[in-house]
Amino acid sequence: MSLIVGTGVGKSFGVDYVIQSARFQLAEGDRVGLVGPNGQGKTTLLRILCRQDSPTVGNIQFRTGLRVGYLPQNPPALVGTTLWQSMQEVFADLHAMQAELTDLAGQLDDDPGGLKLNRYGELHTKFEALGGYDIDNRIQTVLTGLKFAPPQHEMPLAHLSGGQRTRALLARLLLEKPEVLLLDEPTNHLDIEAVEWLERYLQSFSKTLIVVSHDRYFLDRVTNRTWEISLANLDVYRGGYSRYVRQRDERFADRMKQWQAQQEFVERTEDFIRRHLSGQRTKEAQGRRTRLARFKATEAIACPRTHQHVNVRISPLQRTGDLVVRTAELVIGYDQAAPLVSVASQEVRRGQRVAIVGPNGVGKTTLFRTLMGRIAPLDGSFELGANVQLGYLPQTHDNLKPSATVLESLQSVDIDLKAERARTLLGSFLFTGDEVFKKISELSGGQRSRVILAQLAAIGPNLLLLDEPTNHLDLPSREIVQEMLKDFAGTVIFISHDRYLIEAIATHIWALDGGTIHLLDGGWENYVRWRTEFRTGASDGAPPAKRQQHNRRQENLAARKAARQRQGIQRKLEAVEQSIVELEDKLRQLMDASGAAGEAGDLDLVHDLGRQYTTDDEQLQKLWEDYAELHDQLDACP
Repeated sequence: MSLIVGTGVGKSFGVDYVIQSARFQLAEGDRVGLVGPNGQGKTTLLRILCRQDSPTVGNIQFRTGLRVGYLPQNPPALVGTTLWQSMQEVFADLHAMQAELTDLAGQLDDDPGGLKLNRYGELHTKFEALGGYDIDNRIQTVLTGLKFAPPQHEMPLAHLSGGQRTRALLARLLLEKPEVLLLDEPTNHLDIEAVEWLERYLQSFSKTLIVVSHDRYFLDRVTNRTWEISLANLDVYRGGYSRYVRQRDERFADRMKQWQAQQEFVERTEDFIRRHLSGQRTKEAQGRRTRLARFKATEAIACPRTHQHVNVRISPLQRTGDLVVRTAELVIGYDQAAPLVSVASQEVRRGQRVAIVGPNGVGKTTLFRTLMGRIAPLDGSFELGANVQLGYLPQTHDNLKPSATVLESLQSVDIDLKAERARTLLGSFLFTGDEVFKKISELSGGQRSRVILAQLAAIGPNLLLLDEPTNHLDLPSREIVQEMLKDFAGTVIFISHDRYLIEAIATHIWALDGGTIHLLDGGWENYVRWRTEFRTGASDGAPPAKRQQHNRRQENLAARKAARQRQGIQRKLEAVEQSIVELEDKLRQLMDASGAAGEAGDLDLVHDLGRQYTTDDEQLQKLWEDYAELHDQLDACP
């Protein structure tokens, strides 16, 4: 059943539309990830859907009595009761039932007709079915999951910080269980464990969900649909974030192919008209001109548009030796009596991509500062390999001078970099025109990250130390950074909470737990398995050699089996793709033949060609369904 239906929805601010002619339908059980570049209208759409704002044009129909809950990015200040009392307010109806039950219980001795006993029994059954005896436990579960410690439960709402306000409102919404839950960046202000708890909670959430998030891993785990807002258009896709990316790229390529074929048709027709308008085939040329004008007015598609993207690579100027970093019983920190991290003998080899993971405040950035020589080790030692040239992206961007311009910041890393070359490089990082003269203090966090990436591209390091490289970036920018790091020909050590990035590019993980670094192979999923074993005592962080060899053999067998399975599906997919191409070409030929038959007045042929076109078009739709199903099977392969 549809809960919300939008038709021709548009929203403008002045003369500019952020959403235009949008059509969408939200059904029961839909779990939608709302994505798109920053500033493209995602929050605007959420505000319209929760009726805090209205569309400029179009119509939105809501199911009668629909309850919608909304978590904004920046909730207003909260006043009144304590955090715990605020959560209890969600269950006001149950508290009223409980008060009536207590009152009835005191009157049962004076109930000769049994009416009060009957009412008590009915009310008690309803109270129990609605979870009345479990209210405190439900509140405790949600507050604990969202990292509110027990002493904070009695904290006055007015004393909550901005991040705590967001978490408090989220907790209340989760307890209210509205029929449609709208979440705008719900993972902001949450650490990894709280995000994982929220994922599990939302996976069991039986209602309808729309969520805006830059956390791609989170979107994959909690959504089954994706809406993209970009360039004022809203496009609907099936599946979570990873499936959306593939469909988006395929859809863009298909639209571009259609547009290019259309342009070739237009050019051929215009050439025919130019050559024959004044010759013996004048009438035919005039007829084609009329049809072409009608085609351009009613059928032609616009050239597919996309946002500008960073399109430069970071290329090392020289190659390192096989050894890039070696540690020897390294101990780091600021106080000999309270060291932060101990790193046993570890090596980083050329080409590896090492993700450093662990809670905030345990020494990850301090480890970077030590490797850069800014802080002396408390004990032990480390060495960098031959020809290592470091490039560093700090989380806080504190290596940028606020009063310097973008252009000056780039030239500061290479005094020989001429202004023309510097502006060209900055243009590839989307700083064009007078934007290169903006001061660093005027830039957003994402823009500052792009300045530092431009600096790294200018100096060509072969070892990148990146501290939260996707912070401050929207989803398209995160994709670009991910691809840039995949293509990087050197070595990368990076600190990140971006689980999608870690899973996509990490070859190894340094897991920081209890002041010790544990070396693991693979990406985020492997780390999660290790973390579960380590915390339950099933692993000491370094499995015995025999167990490790057995695991690797099993993994190799599973990998070979999965590879064979993927190859089989891939072959079927390629065959379907070829059939689609051939059938689309046949449909174009049928359309051309039908047009020619119409011009010749052969109505019987037009009818026959139309029936054939309908039959082939139905077959094409079936092929596209087969294509989608095979893609789903490919996605499900390990």
